[in-house]
Amino acid sequence: MQILAQILFVLALVGGIAFFARNIKRLIRNIKLGKEIDRTDNAGERFAKMARIALGQSKMVRRPVAGILHVIVYVGFIIINIEVLEIIIDGIFGTHRIFSFMGGFYDILIASFEILAFLVLVGVIIFWTRRNITHIQRFMSREMKAWPKNDANYILYFEMVLMLLFLVMNAADYQLQINGADHYASEAGIMGSFPISQFLLPLIEGFSNSTLIIIERIAWWAHILGILFFLNYLYYSKHLHIMLAFPNVYFSKLTPQGEFDNLEAVKKEVDLMMDPNADPFAAPAEGEEEDEPEKFGASDIFDLNQVQLLNSYTCTECGRCTSECPANQTGKKLSPRKIMMDTRDRLEEVGENINKNGKYEDDGKQLLDDYILREELWACTTCNACVEACPVGIDPLSIILDMRRYLMMEQSAAPNELAIAMTNIENNGAPWPYNQMDRLKWAEEK
Repeated sequence: MQILAQILFVLALVGGIAFFARNIKRLIRNIKLGKEIDRTDNAGERFAKMARIALGQSKMVRRPVAGILHVIVYVGFIIINIEVLEIIIDGIFGTHRIFSFMGGFYDILIASFEILAFLVLVGVIIFWTRRNITHIQRFMSREMKAWPKNDANYILYFEMVLMLLFLVMNAADYQLQINGADHYASEAGIMGSFPISQFLLPLIEGFSNSTLIIIERIAWWAHILGILFFLNYLYYSKHLHIMLAFPNVYFSKLTPQGEFDNLEAVKKEVDLMMDPNADPFAAPAEGEEEDEPEKFGASDIFDLNQVQLLNSYTCTECGRCTSECPANQTGKKLSPRKIMMDTRDRLEEVGENINKNGKYEDDGKQLLDDYILREELWACTTCNACVEACPVGIDPLSIILDMRRYLMMEQSAAPNELAIAMTNIENNGAPWPYNQMDRLKWAEEK
């Protein structure tokens, strides 16, 4: 029976890791559909930023209540899962609490794990209450219906169940140690080893050892299978940021916020105009091929760069960007969070297209218009509030600007007000419809 359990455990472990690896491979493939961009400069500064923001959660705690709770859940969930290593070893080799040979130190570890599990449980319950009962505005936006809302709750339920299973497993285990049951008595510790689960003992102390073993084994199996399921659910969930926040922050912009990038193709044209000896109609040099005209801006995910696509997968859907957006606050349709969610949805749609056909087959859709509306793009004030607010270094503004660039330079599709202002700048040197000779008349008024 023990051998069968070990075989089943190994099969579940290998299957879970293999499925996770397949999803990660697809994730990397999808991100690589974007244009390459070099963000490998200033490694020291990038690592420091990653340590400060992704690891240190420095942006999260700017909103103290949510920030501190998130830190507790984040730290607790990560540290508690250190015990997964012990569970894996026990599952493969048929041992029980293999690390208990560490004695007092092991007692301290288990005690700290239990305290953290309790804190995570409390934090998750508060998060659920904030999201579903107090109706915080940023969780009630139009893009947070159906799957996004359910996904957030599913994660909270997962975490609640995993923490409860951990505590139930420990309570049954501890009761078996007290009872002197075979295979459990040798690991018996002091009461302080189980500071939380000991309060569950009154619920099970009258059970027989065989019943307690069943409870402990069910909780043990459910806990590890739940973790494997959670691991593979991440790919389909906003909680993919658990893994991607670190590379996302590392590859984020180091240049001043709001600094625009220059298009190389445009720069080349300007250089030609500024060079009196340049011949714009000259044929390519021998051995060189004439470059195809570069597409200006972005209308679909293929036109975005790989960091922007990584951004879309990293989005936590927390809504801090949208809650800080002045356009959104004044009732405009723009939601920076929706920009990222739409980009990810379109990227996933393209990925499924590739999975089905072996390569991308034109589906007649694109990110612009089919997902992101022009009204949303032109509502942006380019104030960078969304970029500054994001706790994991996501840059919705860069996608908005690239799509605006496409509308302007490829389709000449600027809003009428903007077209008038640019015409005035061209003719009058200012965005107002006044002749240059009349621009200072206001100073003559008394």
